Amino acid sequence: MKKISILGCGWLGFPLAKSLIKKGFLVNGSTTSIEKLAVLRHEGITPFLINISLPVVLENNNSDTFSDSMSAFLQESDTLIIDIPPKLRGDEAATIEKIFVKKIASLIPYIEKSTIKNVLFVSSTSVYGEQQLNVTEVTIPKPDTESGKQLLEVEQILQKNINFKTTILRFGGLIGEDRQPGKYLAGRENLENPDAVVNLIHQEDCIGIIIKIIETNNWNETFNAVSPFHPTREEYYTQKARELNLVLPKFDHSKPSSGKIIENDKIELLLKYTFTKPNL
Repeated sequence: MKKISILGCGWLGFPLAKSLIKKGFLVNGSTTSIEKLAVLRHEGITPFLINISLPVVLENNNSDTFSDSMSAFLQESDTLIIDIPPKLRGDEAATIEKIFVKKIASLIPYIEKSTIKNVLFVSSTSVYGEQQLNVTEVTIPKPDTESGKQLLEVEQILQKNINFKTTILRFGGLIGEDRQPGKYLAGRENLENPDAVVNLIHQEDCIGIIIKIIETNNWNETFNAVSPFHPTREEYYTQKARELNLVLPKFDHSKPSSGKIIENDKIELLLKYTFTKPNL
């Protein structure tokens, strides 16, 4: 059986790990929560407590060095999935020191020494910034947020490394059963960009696309991953609030709307992936 290591078994990584196990893969999964170790183990995931920001970590509840823990986490794995959000909003120190970039860069020596052949890095369409056009994978990224800038730098660091193959997966806005879009803007007023379109993707399709990449060996690629459904912000969020019987959002039409459409043609044509939640 092939083994996959998932760095970050959170909102996406945890259900992804369970889906991979159902497909017959062995899975190593990391978490920063001691309490979650038992949860991962219960699902058949080999758990590792790893916090990249700390020099010393606990692995399987035993005190160990970071080096030994990372080596064990990657041991005998063919593929590494990195799914760690930057979490840079409002953190001036993390912004100035490029904390997220340094965290991921610190993993490179361990990956190089391991059995890892392929890396899948979960990124974001925020690397494109607010460009006013239809965005494809050949569009030059122009991030305008610190999170987007550091994600792009990490993408480049990983893709330039010749010791393993890297595929970049740029997700749009993430939604799922516990992330109800109708709650995001319900009851709010004077919302801008009513006619801009939404670029979202459901958790189920995030998982499906990752598994498809692994099963078809599509490495050294970059994919935009968003639903093919692009209603306007006003249409979408009003309808979702209505479905949940919430106060409808009110949009400001006094200014022209602006925004981009993320194209997902490569997902459908190269991967031949069919969305399970196309209408979100």
